[in-house]
Amino acid sequence: MKWVAGYSLTTRLTLLFAVVSTSVLLLLGLVIGSLVERHFEDMDLELLEGKLELIQHALAATRSRGDLETIPDQLDAALIGHHGLAVGVWDGAGKSLYLSEDASFPEVRPAQGLGAQFPRTWTGSDQHLYRGIVGTAPTGIPGGTPTTVALSTDLTHHEHFMQSFRLTMWAVVALAATLSGFLGGLAARRGLAPLHDIVRHAADITAESLDQRLEAGSIPLELAEVVRTLNDMLARLEGSFRRLSDFSSDLAHELRTPVSNLLTQTQVTLSKARTLDEYQDVLASNAEEFERLSRTIADMLFLAKADNNLLIPLREEVDLGAEVSSLLEFYEAYADEKELRLSCSGEASIAGDRLMLRRAIGNLLSNAVRHTPKLGHISIALEETQAGETVVSVENTGETIAPEHLPRLFDRFYRADASRQHYGEGSGLGLAITRSIVQSHGGEVSVMSERGLTRFSIRIPT
Repeated sequence: MKWVAGYSLTTRLTLLFAVVSTSVLLLLGLVIGSLVERHFEDMDLELLEGKLELIQHALAATRSRGDLETIPDQLDAALIGHHGLAVGVWDGAGKSLYLSEDASFPEVRPAQGLGAQFPRTWTGSDQHLYRGIVGTAPTGIPGGTPTTVALSTDLTHHEHFMQSFRLTMWAVVALAATLSGFLGGLAARRGLAPLHDIVRHAADITAESLDQRLEAGSIPLELAEVVRTLNDMLARLEGSFRRLSDFSSDLAHELRTPVSNLLTQTQVTLSKARTLDEYQDVLASNAEEFERLSRTIADMLFLAKADNNLLIPLREEVDLGAEVSSLLEFYEAYADEKELRLSCSGEASIAGDRLMLRRAIGNLLSNAVRHTPKLGHISIALEETQAGETVVSVENTGETIAPEHLPRLFDRFYRADASRQHYGEGSGLGLAITRSIVQSHGGEVSVMSERGLTRFSIRIPT
């Protein structure tokens, strides 16, 4: 509802309580009023029908015109104590045989169809409301025609009662609406107290205290899911801040080393005059450091694009067997230096970005070459499964990686231990880049390491 858009939740609930309770009380009042009116109508009709039976019985006992002339006295006696009750009796010709004092019946006479209009209510000449019925009453006179009897009762007393009832009902509804709104406001404030506690506790959480969590012990069930969601969000934020902090520290460390080398080497070179060959050696060494910096920066930009979902791989048919064979030829010289055996088995093709997939597999193969000891074995297996996946597995022999390190191997700049670092000069971003490439293709990458074998597996929907 737009008209409550600017109000607080407490005010909205208070108004809702008031509206609902008022509506219920109004409906209840209308139902009760209708039932009371129906009850009065039934009582009136019961009274009128009882008197009609009495009059019918009296007329049936007449045997002559003389008996018929005594009917008015009998009816006057029968109507004693019934204030507001009126009776009219007409013979078959429409002649009035009896008419109560101050009786007020419609102008239409019984002989002209008055009976078809009853029971009914009408307003008399005195502006009072009446309810009446009409019926026939056969006489006991031989050959006589049935008479028509009309009875009515004054509804003034009923009207006064209903007016008082309606006035009382409206007053009770107004009072109940006010009271329910007040009590609803108190209930809303008390019911929303846990929500205010959540807001207060959440306001105390800052970037320096992301390890805090909202208490869920006394939270109502309706808010428990909110608390769980907020705690999960805080956990994700804490993890993101921690990774960002670790990433900043690792990045500073990675960039500090080559920059420090460049600065130190340049200062030493400038400390005294050098020969042309010495200057060339220094520039060549500096060029290597610049290449390392360039690769790290390029890798960081690639991962930044992946974090922002900006990696949009091309879709082309890629022969993975041919790409793996080409990579094995490239790394063959490095493998020969360590006397490693390289092998590939299986065939597979996939729709994807050829350069990205080549880079992902190349990172795994480079990682395996660096960490496989001398005389070790590296094998690549390609497979297309019946589940509609293409699997690329890179397995190498060597030191088993501890289980606690496996979940973090794909984090940026993460290394299981220092002993695995001196084999090469990787920036620590290769596995993170591989995961980003595989995820951009809708796949996943996993690792297992046990009994001297380490296997990285890429699974991408075919």
